[in-house]
Amino acid sequence: MSTPLFTPTPTAPGSLPLIGHAHRLARTPLPFMASLREHGSVVRIRIGTAPAYVVTDPALTRKVLVTDAADFTKGGKIIDALRVFFGDGLATVADGDVHLRNRRLMQPMFNKAHIATRGDAMIDQVRSMVATWEDGGHRDVFADMNNLTLAAFLVALFGTDLPPHLQEEFTTLMPAIMKGTIRQTILPPWANRLPLPANRAHAARVARLRTLIDQAIDHHTGQLPSSTGAAAPIGCPHAARPTGLFETLLTAPEPLSRQQLQDEAITLLTGAIETTGTTLAWTLYEISQDPDVEQRLRAELASVCQDRPLRYTDVDQLHYARRVLQEAVRKYGPAWMVTRTATRDTRLGGHSIPAGADVVWSPYLHQHDPEVFPEPGRFDPDRWTRAETTAARGSFLAFGDGRRKCIGENFAWAELQIILATILQNWSHLQLTT
Repeated sequence: MSTPLFTPTPTAPGSLPLIGHAHRLARTPLPFMASLREHGSVVRIRIGTAPAYVVTDPALTRKVLVTDAADFTKGGKIIDALRVFFGDGLATVADGDVHLRNRRLMQPMFNKAHIATRGDAMIDQVRSMVATWEDGGHRDVFADMNNLTLAAFLVALFGTDLPPHLQEEFTTLMPAIMKGTIRQTILPPWANRLPLPANRAHAARVARLRTLIDQAIDHHTGQLPSSTGAAAPIGCPHAARPTGLFETLLTAPEPLSRQQLQDEAITLLTGAIETTGTTLAWTLYEISQDPDVEQRLRAELASVCQDRPLRYTDVDQLHYARRVLQEAVRKYGPAWMVTRTATRDTRLGGHSIPAGADVVWSPYLHQHDPEVFPEPGRFDPDRWTRAETTAARGSFLAFGDGRRKCIGENFAWAELQIILATILQNWSHLQLTT
């Protein structure tokens, strides 16, 4: 029997007039995304009145991201919402020459050798903050992890001498901006254009963030805003030499405009907090619930570091810590909905996808597939030591895949291990509750 050219695409139940499935995405996003697997390999949902096609099969997701990437470019409702406020940073800029140029320009910032030049400075920053905690006291772990990841990233990005008032305001602004960004991405576009207090407050916070980034750049380059208020071009040969990863952009042979520098800095900051802070908070929770995991982590750390403080050269030797963190990223990775745009009428697993349609893939959905990850709700770092994990890696998509794969993956793993190891060295007992 011949295979039909096209497979009817099922529509997820529960769509409401005008808002589609936005209420499910806003209220119960993770159960909703997981439920779509029951309906087929490609499932139609509605975001507002517009249809979107959710891919639940990791093999088809790979076609979207890698083998047929030219047919599914960076875009869609989520990217459009992000672009309104964050501009054309590396994560939101459309595929093409600008993306390729900027990615090639930024790639050296995130190779392992370059990250290593900032490693010990990051450790010092994290250690100084953790040292102020009272052992055995009560902490807001989620807030602490966001503060640690942001502080470490600011040190890596801008250097060690960022004025304290800038760091404090970055720390205050970013959680509110991330919350507003999530809200913007799941609501229909028309709702985001209304003059609502939440929309105005979000826009004001992003505008303030751009001002802070300008001040951080000017602090390191010695430049002052022009008398007209417009930013002067970057690249003055007599400016003070900056430090940190951002130096790559500030000293590029073809300097980026101030707007482009802001866009890239915002992209890096939001990416650093969303993934790393959330992952660390849940990692500490899981460790606190399993004494065996905590004991193995502490034993590995003691074996590698002996009685001395952590050094950056120790990080690659913390193999069990890496497995613990990878399992936390698998189970709790915050990226649960990512979009692409179909560039032409095409087929995906036999399903007809019209040109211009949003195509959705979900790292969360793939990383909780019971056929790939048995008992996906169980926290099991040792699943990453078994032979079958070779197949599982095709469904581990926390950092994406293909030409748009997250450029900061190496940095994220380094920062995660630095912060986890530093906390364990300075915090004698973990006892967390949800």
